[in-house]
Amino acid sequence: MNDDCLKLTAYFGERDRAHSRWLADAFIDIYARHELETSLVMRGVEGFGAKQHLHTDRLLTLSEDLPLVSVAVDTRERIEAVLPAVQALAFDGLVTLERARLLSGRIEPVALEGPTKLTVYVGRHEGVHEAVVELLQRHGVAGATVLLGVDGTAHGERRRARFFGANAQVPLMIISVGDGAQIAAALPELGALLERPLLTLERIQIYKRDGERLGVPEGRNKLMVYGSAALADTLVLRLRRAGAAGATCMRGVWGYHGDHAPHGDSFWQLRRRAAVVTVIVDTAERIPDWFAIADELTAESGLVTGEVVRSAR
Repeated sequence: MNDDCLKLTAYFGERDRAHSRWLADAFIDIYARHELETSLVMRGVEGFGAKQHLHTDRLLTLSEDLPLVSVAVDTRERIEAVLPAVQALAFDGLVTLERARLLSGRIEPVALEGPTKLTVYVGRHEGVHEAVVELLQRHGVAGATVLLGVDGTAHGERRRARFFGANAQVPLMIISVGDGAQIAAALPELGALLERPLLTLERIQIYKRDGERLGVPEGRNKLMVYGSAALADTLVLRLRRAGAAGATCMRGVWGYHGDHAPHGDSFWQLRRRAAVVTVIVDTAERIPDWFAIADELTAESGLVTGEVVRSAR
């Protein structure tokens, strides 16, 4: 399959409920019932929403309702078919739609130009995400971050994490950003590496990389900031104080940036080294204000990208 698709993303709280059940379960049940190609729920480590309530895993009193992010990907027709069920869920979160290009099965060569975001959806098979990250770095892709899911579907089948078990099939996503030509060159090897490839490609804008400003947001209403945990902490506090509509931080478990060797966190480390991805969604008129804060905080390192999303709720 090489098709236009939609990515349906929902931002909500861990304790949010819909119709007397957990909202996260309700989302994945909908996606499993419609047998979507892939979906996953990821637990954030910090964030706030329109009500400006801060939730973070750094403080016990604020970690009881961490932010969750649900992502579902399939063809436009199949995503539009699940929208009524998603919109019928009563909750105080945000739902967005993004256009993407879906690659699955046999990966044919594609031509890509300009900054591109590649997202790879796989299970927690031992070593697979590390092999994907190593392959991307070998092809010169600027960076990659691995984000774990706690629930989801893969090729239409439910994959849920259990307290006991290896959870090898639970989905995760690998987000990488780089030059389109370099990503295109890596795709055939990715297709050969993965047992059942499932990838999306999206056009993006890169505004900041390693302290160098490359552009400013114009008509974009979603920012993604890749950097350290300390950067994410300060960014969230500044955004909240300034009145942003919301921000969600997700901690990677493996990845790299530039020429640095791929790395992750270990139990014995006091200082976290894995990257944190901060997602900011607001109106196109307000995004330049939030970019100004991110621009100031990434004076020496970090990556800031922009996309266009449509609000479905």
